[in-house]
Amino acid sequence: MHIIDSFYLDGEWRKVMRRPTHALINPATEDIYGEVALGSREDVASAVDAAQRAFVSYGSSPLDERLALLEKVLEIYTRRYDEFVSAITLEMGAPVTLARVAQAATGVDHLNAAINMLRNTIPERRIGNATIHREPIGVCALITPWNWPISQIMCKVAPALAAGCTMVLKPSELTPLSAHMLAEVLDEAGVPSGVFNMVHGTGPTVGAAMASHPDVDMVSFTGSTAAGIEVAIRAAPTVKRVCQELGGKSANILLPDVDFEQAVTQAVRLCMENTGQSCNAPTRLLVPADKHTEVLAIATAAADKLKVGDPRDPETDIGPLVSRSHFERVQAHLTTGTREGALLVTDRDDGRVLPNAGYFLAPAIFGRVAPDMAIAQEEIFGPVLSVISYRDESDAIRIANGTRYGLSAYVSGADPDRALSVATRLRAGNVHINGAALGAEVPFGGFRQSGNGREQGRYGFEEYTEIKAILHA
Repeated sequence: MHIIDSFYLDGEWRKVMRRPTHALINPATEDIYGEVALGSREDVASAVDAAQRAFVSYGSSPLDERLALLEKVLEIYTRRYDEFVSAITLEMGAPVTLARVAQAATGVDHLNAAINMLRNTIPERRIGNATIHREPIGVCALITPWNWPISQIMCKVAPALAAGCTMVLKPSELTPLSAHMLAEVLDEAGVPSGVFNMVHGTGPTVGAAMASHPDVDMVSFTGSTAAGIEVAIRAAPTVKRVCQELGGKSANILLPDVDFEQAVTQAVRLCMENTGQSCNAPTRLLVPADKHTEVLAIATAAADKLKVGDPRDPETDIGPLVSRSHFERVQAHLTTGTREGALLVTDRDDGRVLPNAGYFLAPAIFGRVAPDMAIAQEEIFGPVLSVISYRDESDAIRIANGTRYGLSAYVSGADPDRALSVATRLRAGNVHINGAALGAEVPFGGFRQSGNGREQGRYGFEEYTEIKAILHA
């Protein structure tokens, strides 16, 4: 049993007593494998106080010291890499191959991006008679989700450390194991006392206290749009910076000249990766109206080839959903889609794969989806793909932009100039042409209700800084 009954505060592990706990459930088996103690507003206050005191020295620490610290963190993280892979597979059900080549790998990627950025940092620049400085913003509250647990922690912690900020982390209570291990890595690397603090807990308690604390200078939040709105409301009275990476309903436009066999197969795999539990998943597949039937046949065949099962099996493509409540929520979307008139072309009405163990769902493909249906507008966060017909290029762009989100979009076509032309008209923070991958140094974030600010690389680093202009007579 994994019993997490300590928080990391002011450079040490502090055991907490007589606190409510959250049971840790293996989503592949539904067995309880541990529990995590849940923090309180008082725990947050202690963590923020430690971070505030540490900022006095760490905020002015030399760049080369911060660079050496990040390099040490990378060394220790790499040594414990396999442990992170196992933890992520256990706690959120990510297939072990995905956990190895993508989930845990992003920890390395974000550390390398921060290290490379520091190595190439120009500390100041001149504009006329002014010297422009970037300085650390101060104490940062980092609130992270369960679906990419290490990626979303490291893409906040690494640039915060690089910038000279101090921080309090609240990881998801569903995935505390990998976060606990990362705190051990930071401790072993010699992160100064109070620079990094971690309090486990729920959003309404610990997250709310972090967002509203008057001595927090910046909140970086990744999660649902609804939760992001609550964070922003709580942060507003103290006028702190809020950086948000929220929900998405990404469109994937297949242009008429594309190789449909290849493009549709790729579209299905991209949508179903991580069991569809990614905010930038291309969950709306937009295809020419005269190709709709053909696309459904290709998509169904591609989905049938994906192996759903034990996430510890290296051959598994799709693991379980993260929890029972999320499993039931995704099932409800399947029912809604059918009721609205969409055609479910998979052969299971409820999508359940293994009726006696785990939160497994078969990949679901919906055809004949109208752009205004709930399954085409709401973030489902599961292995569900909606196929939508368009009349012409302008219609495709209108449909793609026709949601409240704007995180990512995808375009595939044989003519790169035409694909680029479409990409420039899509209202999204990232647009992938012909399946191009997102690197850790590329800015990531969204338009509209997908959030504000950017993460990753230099743009992510700048979120943790303030700009000071010193004018010279």
